Amino acid sequence: MKTFIRNLLILGALLGSSAIFAVDKSKLEDQTQIPSSPNKVTKAPYFMPPADSELQNNAFGDLVHRGEAIFVNTKALAPQYVGNQLNCVNCHLDRGRLANSSPLWGAYPMYPAYRKKNNKVNTFAERMQGCFSFSMNGTPPPADSEVILALTAYSYWLSTGAPIAKPLPGRGFDEPPTPKGGFNIARGKVVYEKQCMICHGENGEGQKVGANYVFPPLWGKDSYNWGAGMHRINTAAGFIQHNMPLGRGETLSNEEAWDVAAFVNMHERPQDPRLIDSDIEKTRKRFHADDGVNLYGTTVNGILIGQGTK
Repeated sequence: MKTFIRNLLILGALLGSSAIFAVDKSKLEDQTQIPSSPNKVTKAPYFMPPADSELQNNAFGDLVHRGEAIFVNTKALAPQYVGNQLNCVNCHLDRGRLANSSPLWGAYPMYPAYRKKNNKVNTFAERMQGCFSFSMNGTPPPADSEVILALTAYSYWLSTGAPIAKPLPGRGFDEPPTPKGGFNIARGKVVYEKQCMICHGENGEGQKVGANYVFPPLWGKDSYNWGAGMHRINTAAGFIQHNMPLGRGETLSNEEAWDVAAFVNMHERPQDPRLIDSDIEKTRKRFHADDGVNLYGTTVNGILIGQGTK
Protein backbone atom coordinates (compact mmCIF):
# COMPACT_ATOMS: atom_id res chain seq x y z
CA MET A 1 0.00 0.00 0.00
CA LYS A 2 1.47 3.33 -1.00
CA THR A 3 2.48 5.77 1.72
CA PHE A 4 1.24 8.81 -0.10
CA ILE A 5 -2.31 9.97 -0.47
CA ARG A 6 -4.59 10.13 -3.37
CA ASN A 7 -7.79 11.39 -4.61
CA LEU A 8 -11.26 10.55 -5.46
CA LEU A 9 -14.40 8.66 -4.43
CA ILE A 10 -17.04 10.21 -2.24
CA LEU A 11 -20.27 10.24 -0.30
CA GLY A 12 -22.80 12.88 -0.24
CA ALA A 13 -24.99 15.44 1.20
CA LEU A 14 -27.55 15.40 -1.58
CA LEU A 15 -30.57 13.15 -1.81
CA GLY A 16 -29.74 9.71 -3.19
CA SER A 17 -30.88 9.95 -6.78
CA SER A 18 -32.21 6.88 -8.52
CA ALA A 19 -31.89 8.54 -11.90
CA ILE A 20 -29.94 6.76 -14.60
CA PHE A 21 -27.94 9.01 -16.88
CA ALA A 22 -27.18 8.07 -20.46
CA VAL A 23 -23.70 8.91 -21.72
CA ASP A 24 -23.04 10.74 -24.98
CA LYS A 25 -19.96 8.89 -26.22
CA SER A 26 -19.10 11.74 -28.57
CA LYS A 27 -18.13 13.82 -25.52
CA LEU A 28 -15.67 11.44 -23.90
CA GLU A 29 -12.59 13.10 -25.35
CA ASP A 30 -10.35 14.72 -22.80
CA GLN A 31 -9.64 18.42 -23.13
CA THR A 32 -6.02 17.73 -23.86
CA GLN A 33 -5.60 16.84 -27.51
CA ILE A 34 -2.60 14.64 -26.86
CA PRO A 35 -3.16 11.10 -28.18
CA SER A 36 -4.52 8.73 -25.58
CA SER A 37 -2.55 5.85 -24.14
CA PRO A 38 -2.23 2.59 -26.04
CA ASN A 39 -4.26 -0.33 -24.77
CA LYS A 40 -3.60 -1.52 -21.23
CA VAL A 41 -0.34 -3.32 -20.71
CA THR A 42 -0.82 -6.99 -19.89
CA LYS A 43 2.60 -8.61 -20.17
CA ALA A 44 5.09 -5.94 -21.16
CA PRO A 45 6.10 -3.72 -18.21
CA TYR A 46 5.24 -0.06 -17.98
CA PHE A 47 7.96 2.53 -18.33
CA MET A 48 10.12 2.62 -15.22
CA PRO A 49 11.36 5.99 -13.99
CA PRO A 50 14.84 6.16 -12.45
CA ALA A 51 15.40 5.01 -8.90
CA ASP A 52 16.06 7.58 -6.20
CA SER A 53 19.61 6.25 -5.87
CA GLU A 54 20.34 7.32 -9.47
CA LEU A 55 19.86 11.03 -8.79
CA GLN A 56 23.04 13.08 -8.97
CA ASN A 57 24.37 14.72 -5.83
CA ASN A 58 24.71 18.21 -7.28
CA ALA A 59 22.71 21.39 -7.90
CA PHE A 60 20.41 19.61 -10.35
CA GLY A 61 19.78 16.84 -7.84
CA ASP A 62 18.96 19.45 -5.19
CA LEU A 63 16.38 21.05 -7.51
CA VAL A 64 14.83 17.66 -8.28
CA HIS A 65 14.56 16.91 -4.56
CA ARG A 66 12.90 20.28 -4.06
CA GLY A 67 10.44 19.52 -6.84
CA GLU A 68 9.59 16.16 -5.33
CA ALA A 69 9.02 17.76 -1.93
CA ILE A 70 6.69 20.38 -3.44
CA PHE A 71 4.88 17.67 -5.41
CA VAL A 72 4.20 15.64 -2.26
CA ASN A 73 3.54 18.54 0.13
CA THR A 74 2.21 21.22 -2.18
CA LYS A 75 -0.11 22.86 0.32
CA ALA A 76 2.65 23.21 2.92
CA LEU A 77 5.51 24.21 0.62
CA ALA A 78 3.65 26.38 -1.91
CA PRO A 79 0.74 27.74 0.17
CA GLN A 80 0.56 31.02 -1.72
CA TYR A 81 -0.50 29.11 -4.84
CA VAL A 82 -2.85 26.51 -3.33
CA GLY A 83 -6.44 27.44 -2.47
CA ASN A 84 -7.66 24.10 -1.12
CA GLN A 85 -6.21 21.24 0.90
CA LEU A 86 -4.86 19.09 -1.92
CA ASN A 87 -1.35 18.11 -2.98
CA CYS A 88 -0.18 17.09 -6.45
CA VAL A 89 0.35 13.56 -5.19
CA ASN A 90 -3.35 13.13 -4.42
CA CYS A 91 -4.08 12.56 -8.11
CA HIS A 92 -0.62 11.52 -9.34
CA LEU A 93 0.13 8.64 -7.00
CA ASP A 94 3.42 7.29 -5.71
CA ARG A 95 5.15 10.67 -6.09
CA GLY A 96 4.04 10.92 -9.72
CA ARG A 97 5.58 7.56 -10.61
CA LEU A 98 2.60 5.21 -10.74
CA ALA A 99 1.25 4.07 -14.11
CA ASN A 100 -2.46 4.74 -14.73
CA SER A 101 -2.51 7.67 -12.31
CA SER A 102 -1.26 10.26 -14.81
CA PRO A 103 2.44 9.81 -13.97
CA LEU A 104 4.84 12.63 -14.66
CA TRP A 105 6.94 10.43 -16.95
CA GLY A 106 3.89 10.04 -19.18
CA ALA A 107 3.15 13.77 -19.29
CA TYR A 108 6.44 15.64 -19.53
CA PRO A 109 7.63 14.13 -22.87
CA MET A 110 4.30 15.03 -24.55
CA TYR A 111 4.71 18.79 -24.29
CA PRO A 112 4.49 21.32 -25.90
CA ALA A 113 1.01 20.27 -27.03
CA TYR A 114 -2.26 21.83 -28.11
CA ARG A 115 -5.02 21.80 -25.48
CA LYS A 116 -8.62 22.49 -26.30
CA LYS A 117 -9.16 23.68 -22.74
CA ASN A 118 -7.45 26.99 -23.48
CA ASN A 119 -7.29 26.68 -27.27
CA LYS A 120 -3.53 27.07 -27.55
CA VAL A 121 -0.28 25.16 -27.62
CA ASN A 122 0.81 24.77 -24.01
CA THR A 123 4.26 24.34 -22.59
CA PHE A 124 4.69 21.91 -19.72
CA ALA A 125 4.96 24.89 -17.38
CA GLU A 126 1.60 26.18 -18.59
CA ARG A 127 0.09 22.74 -18.08
CA MET A 128 1.22 22.77 -14.47
CA GLN A 129 -0.06 26.29 -13.99
CA GLY A 130 -3.46 24.99 -15.05
CA CYS A 131 -3.30 22.37 -12.31
CA PHE A 132 -2.79 25.09 -9.73
CA SER A 133 -5.74 27.07 -11.10
CA PHE A 134 -8.19 24.17 -11.21
CA SER A 135 -7.12 21.07 -9.28
CA MET A 136 -5.55 23.14 -6.50
CA ASN A 137 -8.20 25.89 -6.77
CA GLY A 138 -5.40 28.39 -6.43
CA THR A 139 -3.19 30.82 -8.30
CA PRO A 140 -0.77 29.72 -11.03
CA PRO A 141 2.87 30.27 -10.04
CA PRO A 142 4.91 32.35 -12.49
CA ALA A 143 6.65 30.25 -15.12
CA ASP A 144 10.05 31.32 -13.80
CA SER A 145 9.17 30.75 -10.14
CA GLU A 146 11.06 28.28 -7.96
CA VAL A 147 7.91 26.16 -7.71
CA ILE A 148 7.51 25.67 -11.48
CA LEU A 149 11.24 25.25 -12.05
CA ALA A 150 11.53 22.62 -9.32
CA LEU A 151 8.44 20.70 -10.46
CA THR A 152 9.71 20.80 -14.05
CA ALA A 153 13.11 19.47 -13.01
CA TYR A 154 11.46 16.66 -11.07
CA SER A 155 9.22 15.77 -14.02
CA TYR A 156 12.18 15.91 -16.43
CA TRP A 157 14.21 13.58 -14.23
CA LEU A 158 11.39 11.07 -13.81
CA SER A 159 11.12 11.01 -17.62
CA THR A 160 14.75 9.98 -18.08
CA GLY A 161 14.81 7.51 -20.97
CA ALA A 162 11.18 8.05 -21.99
CA PRO A 163 10.56 8.65 -25.71
CA ILE A 164 9.58 12.16 -26.78
CA ALA A 165 6.06 12.77 -28.13
CA LYS A 166 5.11 9.10 -27.89
CA PRO A 167 2.08 8.25 -25.72
CA LEU A 168 3.20 5.53 -23.33
CA PRO A 169 0.95 2.84 -21.81
CA GLY A 170 -0.24 3.97 -18.40
CA ARG A 171 0.21 7.69 -19.11
CA GLY A 172 -3.43 8.48 -18.29
CA PHE A 173 -6.33 6.70 -16.63
CA ASP A 174 -7.57 4.41 -19.43
CA GLU A 175 -11.22 5.32 -18.86
CA PRO A 176 -13.47 2.27 -18.52
CA PRO A 177 -16.19 1.62 -21.11
CA THR A 178 -19.46 3.35 -20.37
CA PRO A 179 -21.94 1.04 -18.62
CA LYS A 180 -24.93 -0.16 -20.56
CA GLY A 181 -27.83 2.10 -19.72
CA GLY A 182 -25.60 4.85 -18.34
CA PHE A 183 -24.39 5.66 -14.82
CA ASN A 184 -26.56 5.66 -11.73
CA ILE A 185 -25.96 8.03 -8.81
CA ALA A 186 -27.95 5.97 -6.30
CA ARG A 187 -25.83 2.90 -7.07
CA GLY A 188 -22.77 5.11 -6.74
CA LYS A 189 -23.78 6.12 -3.24
CA VAL A 190 -23.89 2.46 -2.26
CA VAL A 191 -20.42 1.87 -3.73
CA TYR A 192 -19.07 4.89 -1.89
CA GLU A 193 -20.47 3.79 1.46
CA LYS A 194 -19.07 0.30 1.01
CA GLN A 195 -15.69 1.05 -0.54
CA CYS A 196 -14.71 4.68 0.05
CA MET A 197 -16.24 6.13 3.18
CA ILE A 198 -13.77 4.44 5.52
CA CYS A 199 -10.98 6.64 4.16
CA HIS A 200 -12.69 9.72 2.73
CA GLY A 201 -15.37 10.18 5.36
CA GLU A 202 -19.12 10.08 5.49
CA ASN A 203 -19.43 13.43 3.77
CA GLY A 204 -16.37 13.26 1.53
CA GLU A 205 -14.48 15.49 3.94
CA GLY A 206 -11.30 13.40 4.00
CA GLN A 207 -9.31 12.56 7.10
CA LYS A 208 -6.66 14.47 9.00
CA VAL A 209 -3.88 13.61 11.39
CA GLY A 210 -3.31 16.82 13.26
CA ALA A 211 -3.42 19.65 10.74
CA ASN A 212 -2.52 17.47 7.77
CA TYR A 213 -4.81 15.47 5.51
CA VAL A 214 -3.91 11.81 5.16
CA PHE A 215 -6.90 11.17 2.89
CA PRO A 216 -7.97 14.12 0.75
CA PRO A 217 -11.38 15.78 0.71
CA LEU A 218 -13.32 14.81 -2.38
CA TRP A 219 -15.79 17.66 -2.51
CA GLY A 220 -16.54 20.86 -0.65
CA LYS A 221 -14.42 23.98 -0.26
CA ASP A 222 -11.17 22.07 0.28
CA SER A 223 -11.35 19.92 -2.86
CA TYR A 224 -10.76 20.53 -6.59
CA ASN A 225 -12.95 23.09 -8.32
CA TRP A 226 -15.48 22.78 -11.14
CA GLY A 227 -12.81 23.53 -13.74
CA ALA A 228 -10.55 20.62 -12.79
CA GLY A 229 -10.28 17.65 -15.11
CA MET A 230 -11.35 15.33 -12.31
CA HIS A 231 -14.84 16.88 -12.30
CA ARG A 232 -15.45 14.89 -15.49
CA ILE A 233 -17.17 11.65 -14.58
CA ASN A 234 -15.36 9.70 -17.29
CA THR A 235 -11.95 10.92 -16.07
CA ALA A 236 -12.75 10.24 -12.43
CA ALA A 237 -14.06 6.77 -13.33
CA GLY A 238 -10.71 5.91 -14.92
CA PHE A 239 -8.73 7.14 -11.93
CA ILE A 240 -10.99 5.32 -9.51
CA GLN A 241 -11.01 2.00 -11.32
CA HIS A 242 -7.23 1.88 -11.64
CA ASN A 243 -6.33 3.16 -8.18
CA MET A 244 -9.17 2.80 -5.70
CA PRO A 245 -9.88 1.58 -3.11
CA LEU A 246 -6.35 2.41 -2.06
CA GLY A 247 -4.21 -0.69 -2.38
CA ARG A 248 -6.98 -2.56 -4.19
CA GLY A 249 -7.12 -0.89 -7.58
CA GLU A 250 -8.61 -2.75 -10.55
CA THR A 251 -11.25 -4.38 -8.34
CA LEU A 252 -14.27 -2.18 -9.15
CA SER A 253 -16.32 -3.03 -12.22
CA ASN A 254 -16.84 -0.54 -15.04
CA GLU A 255 -20.33 0.16 -13.74
CA GLU A 256 -19.16 0.66 -10.15
CA ALA A 257 -16.39 3.04 -11.24
CA TRP A 258 -18.76 5.17 -13.33
CA ASP A 259 -21.48 5.16 -10.69
CA VAL A 260 -19.25 6.19 -7.80
CA ALA A 261 -17.51 8.82 -9.95
CA ALA A 262 -20.91 10.31 -10.73
CA PHE A 263 -21.83 10.25 -7.05
CA VAL A 264 -18.61 12.06 -6.15
CA ASN A 265 -19.05 14.66 -8.86
CA MET A 266 -22.66 15.50 -8.11
CA HIS A 267 -21.50 17.31 -4.99
CA GLU A 268 -20.60 20.96 -4.81
CA ARG A 269 -17.05 22.18 -4.85
CA PRO A 270 -15.36 25.53 -5.50
CA GLN A 271 -16.70 27.43 -8.49
CA ASP A 272 -15.07 27.23 -11.91
CA PRO A 273 -12.72 30.25 -11.94
CA ARG A 274 -13.74 30.83 -15.58
CA LEU A 275 -17.32 31.65 -14.49
CA ILE A 276 -18.85 34.03 -17.04
CA ASP A 277 -20.90 36.97 -15.74
CA SER A 278 -21.83 34.95 -12.62
CA ASP A 279 -23.94 32.82 -14.96
CA ILE A 280 -23.70 29.02 -14.63
CA GLU A 281 -25.53 28.36 -17.89
CA LYS A 282 -23.22 30.62 -19.90
CA THR A 283 -20.24 28.92 -18.26
CA ARG A 284 -21.66 25.47 -18.96
CA LYS A 285 -22.16 26.23 -22.64
CA ARG A 286 -18.71 27.76 -23.03
CA PHE A 287 -16.57 25.38 -21.02
CA HIS A 288 -18.51 22.27 -19.98
CA ALA A 289 -20.94 21.29 -22.72
CA ASP A 290 -18.22 19.55 -24.74
CA ASP A 291 -15.92 18.65 -21.87
CA GLY A 292 -16.38 14.94 -21.41
CA VAL A 293 -19.21 13.73 -19.19
CA ASN A 294 -20.00 16.08 -16.32
CA LEU A 295 -22.91 17.41 -14.30
CA TYR A 296 -21.99 21.10 -14.19
CA GLY A 297 -25.01 23.24 -14.94
CA THR A 298 -27.44 20.32 -14.83
CA THR A 299 -30.22 19.72 -12.33
CA VAL A 300 -30.17 16.64 -10.06
CA ASN A 301 -32.99 16.02 -7.59
CA GLY A 302 -34.25 19.52 -8.30
CA ILE A 303 -30.90 21.12 -7.37
CA LEU A 304 -28.77 23.06 -9.85
CA ILE A 305 -25.26 21.59 -9.88
CA GLY A 306 -22.33 23.98 -10.18
CA GLN A 307 -23.29 26.71 -7.76
CA GLY A 308 -19.98 26.31 -5.99
CA THR A 309 -19.06 26.34 -2.32
CA LYS A 310 -18.70 29.45 -0.25
